[in-house]
Amino acid sequence: MRKFLSTLVGLSIGALIGALLAVFFSPVSSSEFQSNLQTHYQRAVDAGRKASQERRAELEEELDRLRSS
Repeated sequence: MRKFLSTLVGLSIGALIGALLAVFFSPVSSSEFQSNLQTHYQRAVDAGRKASQERRAELEEELDRLRSS
């Protein structure tokens, strides 16, 4: 458990450092960077919701099929 926690902390710190470097050395202005980040985030959320809805519909169809059998 201790090794897993150490790995998790190390990955988190690395991700934070990587994100800070991306912000500081980005070739676009901060407002444009934030706009791009928000756009990509919203697309990811929308894609996740769509995938979730599709999977739910598939599972409901399978449940109905199993109940009718």
